[in-house]
Amino acid sequence: MNSASPYKEQHFESSELVTDIVIGMSDGLTVPFALAAGLSNAALGIGTHTVITAGLAEIVAGSIAMGLGGYLAGKTEMDHYSSEYKREEWEVDNLPEKEKEEVREIFAGMGMSEATTKLIVDEMAKDKAKWIDFMMRYELGLEKPDPKRARNSALNIGVSYIVGGLVPLTPYFFSATPLDGLKWSAVITVCCLLVFGFFKAKVTGQNPWAGAIRVAIIGSVAATAAFLIAGLFNK
Repeated sequence: MNSASPYKEQHFESSELVTDIVIGMSDGLTVPFALAAGLSNAALGIGTHTVITAGLAEIVAGSIAMGLGGYLAGKTEMDHYSSEYKREEWEVDNLPEKEKEEVREIFAGMGMSEATTKLIVDEMAKDKAKWIDFMMRYELGLEKPDPKRARNSALNIGVSYIVGGLVPLTPYFFSATPLDGLKWSAVITVCCLLVFGFFKAKVTGQNPWAGAIRVAIIGSVAATAAFLIAGLFNK
């Protein structure tokens, strides 16, 4: 007797956390890498101290700026939802027939019969909160944000930026000259960009190898451009 094992749907979860990490890590790996590369060319003969100091300052400032941006984005999302919720609440209280008609149109668009639609609408109208939630989701396409989203986003992005930013900067702590630091920084950072791009593409359903190469090229081009421009002004 064969017993079929129950099917379990597998969906990717924690997408907001991954989004935050991707935002923070991608900028953290790229921006300090480009800055350090530019300073390595501009700071020839003065040691690695300037590169390290400027790099750390950029990481601190960048993590705060990126974290604040994540916080404001999360706060704006919550404020927008609250504003639209109040609008729907007013319409349900003051224009119930109009709102019922909108619900009927939504279900009609799903292919439901008129009789079934009427039954569902009448039942839904008995629960104001669920009625409003339905309108928010299916009329406006809005999901209720996590009240902690703004705070969590700021923390996730800020920490990810710091972790990413320390990768290209760390070799300078152990190098005698900026160019020596840049060589090791380039090798380590490009490897990290490849790994980061691979897993970023994998969790988002894209081609992992293409994603790895794309992210590595972007970071390398940014660092090369900074290095060459700094060299022009250093002549």
